[in-house]
Amino acid sequence: MAEQITQEKRESEGVIRTFRATVVVVLGILLGYFVYATTLDTESKYPFKFGLDLAGGSQLTYVADVSSIEPAEVPELMSVLREVIERRVNTFGVSEPNVQVERGSVVGEGKVPERLIVELPGVTDIDEAIKQIGQTPLLEFKLVDQEALAAQESIDSFAASNTGAGVSNVKLNGEEIKPYVDTGLTGRYLTRAELVFGNGSQGGLSNEAIVSITFNDAGAQLFEDITRNNTGELLAIFLDGELVSSPRINEPIAGGKAIISGNFTPDEAKLLVRNLNFGALPVPITLDTTQTIGSSLGDEALHAGVRAGVVGFAFLALFMILWYRLPGVISVLALMMYVIMMLALFKLIPVVLTAAGIAGLILSIGLAVDANVLIAERMKEELRAGKSVEDSIREGFARAWLAIRDSNIAHIIAAVILFWFGTSLIKGFALVFGLGVVISMISAISISRTLLIVLPVTADSAIGRFLMSSGLSK
Repeated sequence: MAEQITQEKRESEGVIRTFRATVVVVLGILLGYFVYATTLDTESKYPFKFGLDLAGGSQLTYVADVSSIEPAEVPELMSVLREVIERRVNTFGVSEPNVQVERGSVVGEGKVPERLIVELPGVTDIDEAIKQIGQTPLLEFKLVDQEALAAQESIDSFAASNTGAGVSNVKLNGEEIKPYVDTGLTGRYLTRAELVFGNGSQGGLSNEAIVSITFNDAGAQLFEDITRNNTGELLAIFLDGELVSSPRINEPIAGGKAIISGNFTPDEAKLLVRNLNFGALPVPITLDTTQTIGSSLGDEALHAGVRAGVVGFAFLALFMILWYRLPGVISVLALMMYVIMMLALFKLIPVVLTAAGIAGLILSIGLAVDANVLIAERMKEELRAGKSVEDSIREGFARAWLAIRDSNIAHIIAAVILFWFGTSLIKGFALVFGLGVVISMISAISISRTLLIVLPVTADSAIGRFLMSSGLSK
């Protein structure tokens, strides 16, 4: 009776194991078909996204002027700048723009400036890209010091009427003349802009095109404080350093709304609204360098990377099958499913693939193989100790897990550090490598174990004897 119960229990466990293995295989086939179908379909919503070095395109490097900004605020403003530029480049058809901030650092006695690297895969008209990004306005609100402004105008008038007269180092009340005083209110606080037409109030024309702007909560509070504390003063509005309007503050303005009027034509006002809605720059930027990469060079790098991966995987599979035989076949199947999972993730996240990223994928395949080798060697030790095939598989996985866990955690830490501190090129490698390490753990521990443990039911079964005579027992 006890033997019958034990036999039924084993049969039940065998059915469960078979079911799990079947589910794993079916999911792998479905995922593989998804990758295959979406790759062949050029109109698919899930294409592979290739970086600049593989797809070709243009790279623009900008230098941000943060000299007048508190150091503690620079990281936040650079993050806002990146988001604004990313929105801008998305408007002219870039499939997958890559906008990265390169932090400044102190080198020797000088400070490396804050840089913004804009990669535009597939963009051939680099002049148009530069024009579009450069048109984004820098919106600033400054209080007018009317005494200093009058003095500045007098100096300018004197210099203009006396050709060749040099006027410099002029001071007012012992201080340098500064007609306009920064308020801290800039386009970084802007929520939206819209075109409206004046109604004749405040001296405006009934058909005058003006731009109405709305600030976010922080900007609305700052704008209210400025108007409350400076009632009766002039508030100058600058776009890209050019004065467009200087209305008088008649009363505190709550609600975070303001208008920009500068004798705009409807077309000019409409263009300004478009640019402001695309995002006013929080800090001024200047173009530093440009670089163009041809698509043929990118195709060559892509095909070389894919070819290297296929050849490497083929040699790897051959080694595993020849050395470990049936467990090697299981390992190869697990590795194939690992590659399919990675490719599917690239499409679904999506991950922008670069040459460095492909190198990270190939390296992570090697780590996945390393996990399978550890498992197989541990299983061999258990078999040598006289345990059954089934017990050897279980114990081999359990003993190999600690070494696999520790090594993969170390690799994940390295990937995080590279991603956090690296440039855009290194980030691509680190992201793919980190994902690969995580997925390889799932592949080696879950998929390999599920497929392998379903094979031997007892040590005396035909499959068990085959395993005992394979490379595992050598």
